[in-house]
Amino acid sequence: MQKVVGSNPISRSLAVLAVRYGIPAAFIVAGQVVLIATGDAVNWAGFTGAGLAILLISGLIRLGNEGDKEREREEAARDYFSRHGRWPDD
Repeated sequence: MQKVVGSNPISRSLAVLAVRYGIPAAFIVAGQVVLIATGDAVNWAGFTGAGLAILLISGLIRLGNEGDKEREREEAARDYFSRHGRWPDD
């Protein structure tokens, strides 16, 4: 039987970190290599900018997911209030 990557929570979190930070790091390192090897600042800026853009988009996605979790907590608190007539933290 083949083991699926991500079946273990630790390997899944390592895979997520590798994608979240590894891909942008690869672009940034590629930009440095291009700059050192050719001296072409335009391609360096392209690779480095792409890496930073991927990193920033990843951060925005994570921020948006945290907002979803907050809305779910607020909805659960409102449901509790509807059932019990008081807020959960009272």
